[in-house]
Amino acid sequence: MDEFLLRITLAAVGVALAAGPLGCFVLWRRMVYFGDTVSHAALLGVAFALALNLPIFLGVLICAIGIAAVILTAESRLHHTDTLLGVAAHSGLALGLVAVSLITSIKVDLMRYLIGDILAVDWTDVITIWVGAALCIGALVWRWRPLLVSSLDREMATAHGQNPRREGVLFTLALAILVAVAIKVVGALLITALLIIPAATARLGAATPERMAVLAAITGAAAALLGLFGSFQLDTPTGPSIVVAALGLLLIASIARRLIR
Repeated sequence: MDEFLLRITLAAVGVALAAGPLGCFVLWRRMVYFGDTVSHAALLGVAFALALNLPIFLGVLICAIGIAAVILTAESRLHHTDTLLGVAAHSGLALGLVAVSLITSIKVDLMRYLIGDILAVDWTDVITIWVGAALCIGALVWRWRPLLVSSLDREMATAHGQNPRREGVLFTLALAILVAVAIKVVGALLITALLIIPAATARLGAATPERMAVLAAITGAAAALLGLFGSFQLDTPTGPSIVVAALGLLLIASIARRLIR
């Protein structure tokens, strides 16, 4: 039991630590719907992996990168990006559901991929999650200043000789990696919530972007621990419980800020 608790705790905290800072960039770049699109397309990656007998992580990563590349290519040629994202998000989810249901050779529990199944993670999954989280955080630290400037003001970034599109590709790759490692923890439907809610909470109490990223990581980790505890106490699904805990922290932070003012 001790090993089981350690395994799922490490898995949840690993995803949350990377999701918090990455979620800050999602907010700064106003790409919430983009994150939703990539996460919903993850289910299509699950079907791809099951059909070809590949690791789920690899299938989801390939599909997430693919759909992100299509969107990044098409958005420069289309004016209605929100329409494109809406079509891609819901079509990817629907195609994934249909594709998984057509795989008759394997009995698939769709709920474990829609809302997560952290209780089923093994040590290989934990290692994959932490390696993926380290890659995401490492990319943000490595390109922090160019990513930050291009996220807040693309024209200023261009004026300083930076390439906002290149930084956008790097950010998209990090987002795809996070989606791939997070699908077992919170599922395709709730990944975006784990990205934006801790970041929104951190924005209420942070004076600088750096503090906001650190506070988002701490908030995400706290939500993961509280969600796990609540899930065991109340016998509720773990992935949704983590998101509910994150929402609770956001409400508490909002009330505290109003009282302080």
